[in-house]
Amino acid sequence: MLRQRFSALHHRIWNKGLMRSGLVTGVTLALLMIALAVVYREHGLGNFHRLKAKIATTERQDVVVPRPGGREAIVLQRTRLMGDTAPEFISATILPGRGMNVLQIAAYLPGRGEVNLMASPPLEAAANAMSGMGDDAGGQQSLAMGGAFELPWAGSIWGTPGQAGGHLSTAWRGHAIALPATDGAGLEATGGLLLARSAESADTTPLPDGGHAQAEFHTGDFGAHWPSRTDVTVTLLLSSRSIEVTVAARNDGDAPEPIGIGWHPRFAVLDGNRSQIRLHVPGEVREEIRDRKTGLPSGVLLPVAGTSYDFTMPGGARLGTMTLDDAFGALHQNLLDPGPVAELIDSVNGYGLRLTVLSPTIKVMRVVSPANGDYVSISPQFNFDDPFGKEWSKDTDTGMVVLQPGESTQWKMRLELFALDGTQAPM
Repeated sequence: MLRQRFSALHHRIWNKGLMRSGLVTGVTLALLMIALAVVYREHGLGNFHRLKAKIATTERQDVVVPRPGGREAIVLQRTRLMGDTAPEFISATILPGRGMNVLQIAAYLPGRGEVNLMASPPLEAAANAMSGMGDDAGGQQSLAMGGAFELPWAGSIWGTPGQAGGHLSTAWRGHAIALPATDGAGLEATGGLLLARSAESADTTPLPDGGHAQAEFHTGDFGAHWPSRTDVTVTLLLSSRSIEVTVAARNDGDAPEPIGIGWHPRFAVLDGNRSQIRLHVPGEVREEIRDRKTGLPSGVLLPVAGTSYDFTMPGGARLGTMTLDDAFGALHQNLLDPGPVAELIDSVNGYGLRLTVLSPTIKVMRVVSPANGDYVSISPQFNFDDPFGKEWSKDTDTGMVVLQPGESTQWKMRLELFALDGTQAPM
C-alpha cells in the first residue's frame, strides 16, 4: 500500500504539476539553447577545427607519410570508366617538394591490368633516396626516377673549374655564371637548378574525368647562380587518355636571362624486352657527340637520314641493342598535328605513348635509353647540350630563350595513351 501511495503521489506531481506547467519543456529548451551557444562560441574560436585536426593527427601519428623534399606527394586519381577494352590513365603521383617530379603514372592496359608506366621506386624508397645529401646534394636523384623538370637549362652545361670548390664557371653574353658541378672533375652541370627545389605553393582541383595540379616556385636567382630572378609555374592536367603538362617561366628580375626548359621522363620497359620497343622521333638532325665518355658535343648537327639514328619513319624503328643518349633537332610536324609528335610503341603489351609538342619554343627531343636497360626517356626541351659552349658557331640557335625583365616563356606538351592497331601505332 505504501508503494501504491508513492506511485500515485509521483503521478499527480509529474503529470499534473511539472508536465502540465511546461516547466520540463522550458528547462529542456533552455539547456538546448545553452548547448547551441557553447557550440557557436567554440566554432568561432576555431576549437572544433583544432579538435578535428588533433583527431586526424592522432589517427595518423602511427603512420609515417613520405615527404620527398619536405612536402607530401600530390596524387591525382580518377575512376576507370572505359571498360576493359581501352587503355586509360588511372593516376599521377607528383612531388611538389622536388620540382614537381612526376614520380609515377599508373594506367590500365587491356589484358594486362593496372601497370606503372614510369621506371620509379615506391614513394617511400624515393623519399629516402631524395635526401638532399651526398649524391643527391644538387637533387640529382630526381633524374634517376620518374620525370624531372629541368630549368633554367635542360641537359648539361660544361665549363672550367671555378674558384669555389664543386663549381664550374661559364659565361653568357659576357656575364659570368657559376654553377654547382655534378661531376667529380668540376666540369659539368646537369639537369638545371629546379630538381631539389620545394614549391612555395601547391594546389589540386578534382575534375569529372581526372584532376588538376599546380605548383609555384619563386626561385630568385637560383642562389646567385643565374643572371636574373625567375618565377616558375608547373601545371598538370590528368584525364583518361591524356596528361597535359605546362611549365611557365617569368623573368621577375631587372636583367635579361637565358631560359631552357625540359622534362626528363623515364618510361618503363614493362616486360624487360627493350629490343622490341619501337621509337618514333621527328628529329631530322642530331647533335654530334665529340666524346661519348664525357658527352661533350662537337657543335655540329648531323642529318639522321640513312643512319641508325633515323627514327622519323611512321611506326618508328626498333631500338634493338642500340644505346641512345642523343639530342634530336629540326623537329618535323605533320600537317594535321598540333605540333611535332614522338611515340614509344610497345607491341608486346599492345599500347603506345605519344608525346605532342605544343610550344614552338621546344626545339629538341633528347632520347636516353641504355642497351638492356629498363627505361626509355624521351625529353622534349628547349635547348641542345652546352648551349653557351664555344663549340657552337655564332649563327647556331642552341635553343635557349632570352627573357627581358617582365617577359615570360612557356613549355607545353601532351602525353597520350593509345591502343595499337596490330603492331603499329597510328601516325
